[in-house]
Amino acid sequence: MIFKESMSKLLMSIVLIFSISVTSSLAQTRLTLDKAISIALQNNAQTAVSKLEVQKATAAVKEAYGYAMPTVGLNAQYYYYLEKMKMPFPDFNAMLNNSVYGVLFKEGVLPEDPEKYLPMASSLQSFSLSNNYSASIEVSQVLFNSAVFRGIGASQIYLDASKVQLRSNVATTVLDVKKAFFGVLLVQNLLEIMEASLENAQTNYQNVEALLKQGLVSEFDAMQVEVQVENLKPQVESIKNQLENAKNGLKVILNIDQNEEVEIDGSLVYDKMEGVSQQEFIGKAMKQNLDILSMEYKVMVDEAFIDLDRSEFWPSVAAFGNYQFNGAADDLNFQNYQQSMVGISLQMNLFNGFQTTNRKQQAEIVMYQSQEQLDQIKDFTASQVKAKILDLQRVEKMLDAQEKNVGLAQKAYDISLRRYQEGEGTQLEIKNSDIELRTAKTNRLQSVYDYIVAKSELEKLLGEVNEKYYEEIELLNDNN
Repeated sequence: MIFKESMSKLLMSIVLIFSISVTSSLAQTRLTLDKAISIALQNNAQTAVSKLEVQKATAAVKEAYGYAMPTVGLNAQYYYYLEKMKMPFPDFNAMLNNSVYGVLFKEGVLPEDPEKYLPMASSLQSFSLSNNYSASIEVSQVLFNSAVFRGIGASQIYLDASKVQLRSNVATTVLDVKKAFFGVLLVQNLLEIMEASLENAQTNYQNVEALLKQGLVSEFDAMQVEVQVENLKPQVESIKNQLENAKNGLKVILNIDQNEEVEIDGSLVYDKMEGVSQQEFIGKAMKQNLDILSMEYKVMVDEAFIDLDRSEFWPSVAAFGNYQFNGAADDLNFQNYQQSMVGISLQMNLFNGFQTTNRKQQAEIVMYQSQEQLDQIKDFTASQVKAKILDLQRVEKMLDAQEKNVGLAQKAYDISLRRYQEGEGTQLEIKNSDIELRTAKTNRLQSVYDYIVAKSELEKLLGEVNEKYYEEIELLNDNN
């Protein structure tokens, strides 16, 4: 009995957990524009690569400063001679023998006898003891090295360039998300327009059927309305498919699971951009455009590499010190001694086959190439700014007329319904006015979307991205 109750509780727990997990999986992710951008910045692969590049550049700056700091090294070794090193050396026995007899013969102690002298020859002799050890501490400090000092500056430029590149990737990600996000909103609104048109047609069909039963309209009118309803249904389904595709495209940019359900929370709002000045905006783009700034830093990095190559012509001066412990013995009863020294070293390249000169020339060519690319980017950016301003001005003019046109189309549709109900109009008038109303709303909606996209693209060209997105990336870096 107790076993059955325990099993029942276990099964109920499993069912409850399963129900909760299913409910969670079916729950929709509600996305605002800011939330979508945050998810994209967190998941975007290119942004992640740029963040790692900033971290790499930061480490490179610290490394560059490290070359200018003192270096301290410890070296210790012990070795035992299995076979001692030997070298040719004059025979000591012969030297001693000949020296003694030479003195005795000279002083007349012994009579001169050349046979007493031994032949002078070299013999292999060892001057090493079997056990040896040494331990030393070495300290060195760069006093002057152009490559080290210029390398610090170059690494800092590289760090600044990587940060600008990260901001550029953030701006690109923000723009991509905006396009996809508002694209979903566009299709959602188009679906609402089409569903409203279908609902109007269905309501009209119900009214016509009621009038047909009363004998007030012809069967032909009822057939016309029914055909209109059936023709609108596949159009509604087609836009639903487009909406699903648009959401899937947004999921790709956000790098989230395609099976995850998302709900878009936002609206297409026409927010007119004030103070649009072509020359002012071009000037701002030349100063703030992130692609231009990235290429300017690329030119500065190239110039830094030229300086690094040029620094090889300069001498390198360093101070050094050494303190050493040594010992040697045949029976581990070491004879110990210490030695120390300080000094200054000078190194200078006098000739290396013109390698440095040719390397510097190659670096200069790379710098000239980067400068040409920078000029091209500036020209392209200026043309893009002009094009986006023209797009904005064009859409602004269209929106004023389209806003009025939507009102007129709605009024015409209402009149066509009223005329038909009063027996003065036809179903053709209702159908045509419905198409005109749907077209007017669609055109205005498309224009609002085009304006939002053009404005977003112009803001990216001007380097105007909300700072909170950059701050969010910095927070992600801190968390990593």
